[in-house]
Amino acid sequence: MQRIIAGREFDFSRQVAVMAIINRTPDSFFDRGATFSLDAAVRASLAAVTDGADWVDIGGVPFGRGPIVTVQEELDRVVPVVEAIHAASDVVISVDTTSAEVARASIAAGAAVVNDTSGLYDPDMASSVAESGATLVLTHSLQPPRSEPPRPEYGDVVDEVVAFLLDRVARAVAAGVPRERLIVDPGHDLNKNTFHTLELTRRLEEVAALGLPMLVAVSNKDFIGETLDRAKDERLEGTLATAVICILKGARIVRMHDVRAAVAAVRMTEAILGFRDPAYAIHNRGEA
Repeated sequence: MQRIIAGREFDFSRQVAVMAIINRTPDSFFDRGATFSLDAAVRASLAAVTDGADWVDIGGVPFGRGPIVTVQEELDRVVPVVEAIHAASDVVISVDTTSAEVARASIAAGAAVVNDTSGLYDPDMASSVAESGATLVLTHSLQPPRSEPPRPEYGDVVDEVVAFLLDRVARAVAAGVPRERLIVDPGHDLNKNTFHTLELTRRLEEVAALGLPMLVAVSNKDFIGETLDRAKDERLEGTLATAVICILKGARIVRMHDVRAAVAAVRMTEAILGFRDPAYAIHNRGEA
């Protein structure tokens, strides 16, 4: 599963990319607006690169319900950040949006990936990405963006997630997006309760069997908080444990808040799996 994204080579058969989360929103569930200002968002993005992030993911609208954000407001939040990062770094830039218009403007500004958490809710999304050279992330999500979610019910959550993603892959390909520019995300916690998300994680290799690079967005999510009885700012250990399990089951992009800790966990996991060599090896090797 070799990919070239933003001019960088990724071999997802033996490599894991760390995606840093940068929310230019006043009401994001975790950072509560810490990177809402343009300067703060750009600083945080470049700091994430210094800490080892392979990608930065820029979002201007939270997934959950909340105040209406117009397309123009989202453009004003996202595009200047993408432009600034693109000018300062060769890091892969993705935009977390459900709007085809925002996706097009972000790609023009330097984004190489569109991270659509709505599963192609916007009927123009796939064709808009197809017109560019960008990569598209297809995520399992059942409800319209920012809507009040009903109580989720599944017969078999994993089977239904896989079927949904197969359908969205087919739609994207039909719209002109090549398979080699597609990534899938099973949507941890999106229209799922904690039991659903734990089951999905336990059987994640069934999603990996789709044969496309798999992104997992598990950082500090509610299923971790409910499992461990931890507040949002006390979920790092659970987040890292979940990310490692996901990698062992086939995930190749992990979307994370604490980049420095995530990079260490991911690189250690890669070394144990034989994907990379140690940074150095002198222990018990004598003078050599």
